[in-house]
Amino acid sequence: MTSDVILVTGASSGIGRATVEVLLEAGYRVFGSLRSDADAKRAQAELGARFTPLLMDVTDEASVRACADELRDQLGGMTLRGLVNNAGFCVVGPLLHQPIEDMRRQLEINTLGPVIVTQAFAPLLGVDRALKGKPGRIVNISSVGGRFGAPFLGAYAGSKHALEGMTESLRRELQLYGIDAILIEPGYVNTPILDKALAEDYSQYRRTDYAAAMERFRVGFVAEGRKGLHPRVIGKAVLTALTSASPKVNYTVVKQKLKNWTIPMALPKRTVDAAIGKQLGLLVKR
Repeated sequence: MTSDVILVTGASSGIGRATVEVLLEAGYRVFGSLRSDADAKRAQAELGARFTPLLMDVTDEASVRACADELRDQLGGMTLRGLVNNAGFCVVGPLLHQPIEDMRRQLEINTLGPVIVTQAFAPLLGVDRALKGKPGRIVNISSVGGRFGAPFLGAYAGSKHALEGMTESLRRELQLYGIDAILIEPGYVNTPILDKALAEDYSQYRRTDYAAAMERFRVGFVAEGRKGLHPRVIGKAVLTALTSASPKVNYTVVKQKLKNWTIPMALPKRTVDAAIGKQLGLLVKR
């Protein structure tokens, strides 16, 4: 036996919100972390009685542990079925000029946030052997950027590369408790992050040598994103990771996977470098 309760961080929109909806439709009780009271009230009203909002900032250890205590009370001595570390964001800019504070914030949310949440909720997943039920599973939402470093997404790629390495270590460590840790690696997904990319102020980079290439990248990023997967596709991959009898260690979810992932990843990296450089105008002019 195990509980039917799953926690999803970053549940206000995009992949997090879609994942909550998929899990609710599958019959689970879902707790979702949100950062504002207004978001929490709206989500509660829209998602119904089997959804419970938790006000939580994944970088704030005190707020995370308070939510873990609240969820423990709700579980009534049972283990937590699953933890989905989804909360994250993306900053854009050339690494030579990107403010260190922006990069630090990127790493705090995308990399340290999942660790803070995992440490707080691991006892509920089965590290606390006094709880009844089977051990739960952890699903970390990474990105194809966790294995492919695109120009101007260096801080984001770094945060996801780190998350991937840490998830692998965590999966091997958690064998002691029977808890699994699984990665989801989405490609382009049509989410509100695209609107944020359009609204982003890149003026600090206009006087750098990267200005023209960044504009090409921004336009291409948004165009490809608009053609990307619906967030519910990622939600269904999360459901598979949480429920499969023999889950994969990672699920790479990419539209037209052969063309957009398998072939590019099989090519020599120098070949890919040159293709990207030509496309964005990053090749040195001789």
